[in-house]
Amino acid sequence: MSSFPQPFPSIVFSGDEIDRGVRREEKNLLSFREPHALALSIRAKALVFEDPKSKELLKNIQKLAPSDANILIRGATGTGKELVARYVHALSRRAEAPFLAVNCGAISENLIEAELFGYEKGAFTGAATGKAGWFEAADGGTLFLDEIGDLPLHQQVKLLRVLQEREVVRLGSRQAITLNIRLIAATNVDLEEAVAAGHFREDLYYRLKVATLHLPSLYQRPRDIPTLLEYFIGYYAQRLGDDRTKARIAPAALEQLLSYPWPGNIRELENAVHHAMIVSHDDVLQIEDFGLSHTPPSFATSTATATTAASSSLEAALREIFTNPQHSGRSVDDLIEETIVRTAFEFCGRNQSATARLLGVTRNVARARLQRFGFIDPNTP
Repeated sequence: MSSFPQPFPSIVFSGDEIDRGVRREEKNLLSFREPHALALSIRAKALVFEDPKSKELLKNIQKLAPSDANILIRGATGTGKELVARYVHALSRRAEAPFLAVNCGAISENLIEAELFGYEKGAFTGAATGKAGWFEAADGGTLFLDEIGDLPLHQQVKLLRVLQEREVVRLGSRQAITLNIRLIAATNVDLEEAVAAGHFREDLYYRLKVATLHLPSLYQRPRDIPTLLEYFIGYYAQRLGDDRTKARIAPAALEQLLSYPWPGNIRELENAVHHAMIVSHDDVLQIEDFGLSHTPPSFATSTATATTAASSSLEAALREIFTNPQHSGRSVDDLIEETIVRTAFEFCGRNQSATARLLGVTRNVARARLQRFGFIDPNTP
C-alpha cells in the first residue's frame, strides 16, 4: 500500500477499534477501485476535525456506525458524502464485508433496474447471461446509493419494496433473493421539496432517513480550510516529485483563500491546489496559481465591504419604513431578508449556486428569493 503524507498530526480518532476500522477501509478503497485523491485516505483527508461543526459530525458518525439503520447523508456537491459513507462502513460491524457505491444519476433510466436488482438470461434483448445487481453484490455489507433524488418514480416503488421486504427479484425471475445489507443514501437536493412536488415518494423518504447526517459546506467549517490546504499540498507534492515538497502558500494568498466561498466545496479546493502545484514553478504559491473562477478579495477587505454594504442597506431599509408611511406595508423582517439576500448575492459574485450555499438553502429557494426581490430576471437560467 502506498504511503501518504501526514502533514497535520492534530487529527484524533477515538479508540483502537476506530483506528483498525479506518486501516481496513483504506485497504478496501485501494483494492476496490482507484478513486481520486479525495477518497484515497480516510484518516488523513476526509474527516478533518478542526472546526466545531466537523467535530459534531464525527460524534454523530460514531454513534450511528455500529447500528444497521439506514442513513440519509445530506450535503452540497463536493462535501464528501461518499467518503463519510465509507467511514460509517469502516466503523461498522460490516467493515470486513463489501462496500459498493452507485451513483443513481449516472445510470440511464432504462438500465437502472437491471443494474440495481440484476437480471436473468434472456430477460431482455442482449441479456446473454444472468447478472447479479448491486444489491446482491453488496450482500452482507453496505450499499451506498448516491444522488438518490435522481431515481425515477417507478424505480422508487421497487426500491421501497426491497427495503421493506429485505429481498430482491431479478428481472426475468420470480425467485426472491433474501438480502442482508445496510443502505446508505445521499442527496444534494431538498427531498422534502421533491416530496411536496410529487417527484419523490414520501414513504421511501421516511424509509431512507431512519438516521440523517448533515454535511456542512466548506464555507460553514472555515477552520478546516487551512488543514485541507496543507494536506492537499503535501499529497500533490509527493505525486509530482521531490522538487515540490517545499511548496507553501504565500500569506496574502492564504488570506484570500480563506475568504473565498468555495461553491464546489472540498472537491473544488482539491482541484485548485492540484492546479496550483502543476502551473506554479515557484515554491511559494500565489493566488493566481489556483485558477479560481474569480480572484477573491482579501479577508479584511471582503468582510469590511460586506459589513458596510449590509449596514447601509439595512439603515436605508429602516429609514424607508419610518419616514415613508406609504411603504409601511413592508415588514421589517421582509426588508431585512432582502438585505441579507442582496449582500450574499453580491458577495458571491452574483453566482446563484454560491449564494444558495452561503445562505444554507437549496438553489431553487435562493433563486425564488432573488426573483422575488428583483435581483435576477425570472427568465435567467
